[in-house]
Amino acid sequence: MAKPPNGIGRSSMPRSNEGMRLIFSAVVGVMLGYLFGISFPTVNITKLHFPSSIISYIEDRNSGITTQTLLNHAWASANNRKKNNSDSNSDEIPKIYVPTNPKGAERLPPGIVVSETDLYPRRLWGDPSEDLTSEPRYLVTFTVGIGQKANIDAAVKKFSDKFTIMLFHYDGRTTEWDEFEWSKRAIHVSVMKQTKWWYAKRFLHPDVVARYDYIFIWDEDLGVEHFNAEKYIELVRKHGLEISQPGLQPDRGLTWQMTKRRGDREVHKVTEERPGWCTDPHLPPCAAFVEIMATVFSRNAWRCVWHMIQNDLVHGWGLDFALRKCVEPAHEKIGVVDAQWIVHQAVPSLGNQGKSDNGKAPWEGVRARCRKEWGIFQTRLADAEKAYYLEQGITPPNSTAV
Repeated sequence: MAKPPNGIGRSSMPRSNEGMRLIFSAVVGVMLGYLFGISFPTVNITKLHFPSSIISYIEDRNSGITTQTLLNHAWASANNRKKNNSDSNSDEIPKIYVPTNPKGAERLPPGIVVSETDLYPRRLWGDPSEDLTSEPRYLVTFTVGIGQKANIDAAVKKFSDKFTIMLFHYDGRTTEWDEFEWSKRAIHVSVMKQTKWWYAKRFLHPDVVARYDYIFIWDEDLGVEHFNAEKYIELVRKHGLEISQPGLQPDRGLTWQMTKRRGDREVHKVTEERPGWCTDPHLPPCAAFVEIMATVFSRNAWRCVWHMIQNDLVHGWGLDFALRKCVEPAHEKIGVVDAQWIVHQAVPSLGNQGKSDNGKAPWEGVRARCRKEWGIFQTRLADAEKAYYLEQGITPPNSTAV
């Protein structure tokens, strides 16, 4: 028999071994693929959300992004979604809502809400708890121009370090006051040609001055030779006055009998006026009345009065007749302190900040505005009270005028 050519039998052996290796590799690959597949979390490609930057890369043929990068991102997205789904099934952290908090702060825990502030200056360094060496209990404000600098210096010296001193500058000149040592500790607010009630409405909100037991809102032209602030407060407390003023020296700058100093008493709360001026002995100007030149308010009374001050009626005329709306009984809680008295010097310095018009002096335009504001305020208050009564189904009184 002829022998097969050399090498034919030997060459079949490697082919057989190579086939076996391929089969073995395929089986192993299938098994590994199965094991890998069951361990990989289920991912719905349609639910994967790729960032716009990734999508732009995919759309850009030249981006060079690799399949491995996309898979890594898919894996991370799937894990995050799984974690979020797990979190949503757990108990959610309860949201904070406290309806008794101040308006706008309902979502804050009450322990972090600070609804009031103060006018105490603080340091820029150190421990905050060590900032204040004293906390004044009273506030006195003066609306000032530089022309009354000497008078204000004398007045401020009548107030001890238990008072915060605040100056409202209607002429814009503040640095000239630095010659006084007390001025360096005072609070200065400067806006040109504004009145004290304009300042008070904007800078003396009740939540800003809540630390003070009493708030003095005074003019600049007051003589204080016979006045002591702390003795004044003693008398106010003794006689239960929520709104008050010092008595005025009888022969200087006097408009109303109620504000005239009585030399035989500490305090008075009623007076007699000209015939026909007082329809009720318990109503202004015979009682429940002080003027607005040197008014002193308790904390609680000021919280009410502040809300009654109108934004556009800057002179405050008519306010003195309406102060009684804020305390009850007004004829007992509004009065004049005779034992601590002042002099109204009647200096028309703020009036001179007006504008000349049609040959009239600046102060004449200011005075005309004051009278107009008084009428507007009377009308507003009467209309507001009437609207309230009607809303409540109550017949309005015959007169609610201030």
